[in-house]
Amino acid sequence: MLQVDQAPAHTSSAIRWQEFIIPLFQPPSAPELNPIERLWQLLKKPLKNQLFSSLQTLRVGLARRRHRIQEIFDQLTLEQVISIFSKLFSMQLHIKLVLVSKLF
Repeated sequence: MLQVDQAPAHTSSAIRWQEFIIPLFQPPSAPELNPIERLWQLLKKPLKNQLFSSLQTLRVGLARRRHRIQEIFDQLTLEQVISIFSKLFSMQLHIKLVLVSKLF
């Protein structure tokens, strides 16, 4: 089973899933079903809406972002980590329920 969001790259008719892979498409905008989405939200917020006037400024900006991302990771509190992954077990239960419902 492979849990994927509904990004166009994941839902294209050109994708040929191998028979042993069962794609489980999560609903659009459902970060509670995918814990990494909460982490992406924390990482993207301070890095949004940046414009670069040249390739060199892009390179400098990317280097700064790498350092900023490390700072964000370093500043994560235990409560934030718990929040990010708190839905993991309920997600596993949700997957089992979806699989059972597909059997009937």
